Amino acid sequence: MKPLEINEVAPRDGFQIEATFIPTAEKVRLIDALSATGLARIEATSFVSHRAIPHLRDAAEVVTGIQRRPGVAITVLVPNVKGAERALACGVDEVNLVMSASDSHGLANLRMTPERSLEQFAAIVEAVRAHPAGGEVFINASLSTSFGCPFEGEVPEARVLDLVERQLALGVQGVTLCDTTGMANPAQVARLCEVAQARFPDVPFTLHFHNTRGMGLANALAAWQTGITRFDASLGGLGGCPYAPGATGNVCTEDLVHMFEQMGVPTGVDLDALLAASAMLPELVGHDTPGQVVKAGKADRRYPMPAR
Repeated sequence: MKPLEINEVAPRDGFQIEATFIPTAEKVRLIDALSATGLARIEATSFVSHRAIPHLRDAAEVVTGIQRRPGVAITVLVPNVKGAERALACGVDEVNLVMSASDSHGLANLRMTPERSLEQFAAIVEAVRAHPAGGEVFINASLSTSFGCPFEGEVPEARVLDLVERQLALGVQGVTLCDTTGMANPAQVARLCEVAQARFPDVPFTLHFHNTRGMGLANALAAWQTGITRFDASLGGLGGCPYAPGATGNVCTEDLVHMFEQMGVPTGVDLDALLAASAMLPELVGHDTPGQVVKAGKADRRYPMPAR
């Protein structure tokens, strides 16, 4: 059975929308703890303008301050050529480009249509490959609202596949299909995953789910049953898109790992170490987190019988 590859996104997707700035040293401490758990990839930050996302203004300090472990890829979000160049100067392993499948969400989130985003992608890919440090860097593209747009509703499957094809034609190597708003359902997920893998059999697809309507784990299971083995997840269930009305946090990393481990599916992740890292979050962010397993304990946990 092929092991899963979990990409931890809390340090970027989670921290960017918190009410307060998480100190750089605390971000580094958490990422170092996460990298010791066996996660395949960690999305450490975003090299975006500090005016756009002030909570990630310390991107370079975070990436250069963390401990690098063999087998753990450090990925970062880059919105433009300048961001890509800043990221490459810090020695990242992967850059993640983001665009929307719907016009309305693209304009709300990125201030550009999908067509304009593709033009930007072309410039970023060219800049990465021209950079002295860019030859070994993996280029991934995340396609937001792949399963529905909060403004337009259904996003046609044909549109999603066409945008994936155009991303790949630009030199993108991997694609993340994102349920940005938590609108997906397991049947829909299975259909799109099956069609995407059949059409692009050599592309490593990652699935990115939000738990807005309580279907995050069900959707991940549906994707896995079609052959998907790469998933984004966020420690504690942190995160959410500020431009998706009603959207809440990402599918919780420790809950996702726990589900698959209970099923006998190898994740390569030390769940106990992951739970210890999750237990750090409430003090770090100043509020409770949605994750369930860190509260209830693992399903194979046993308790002493109550005294009669």
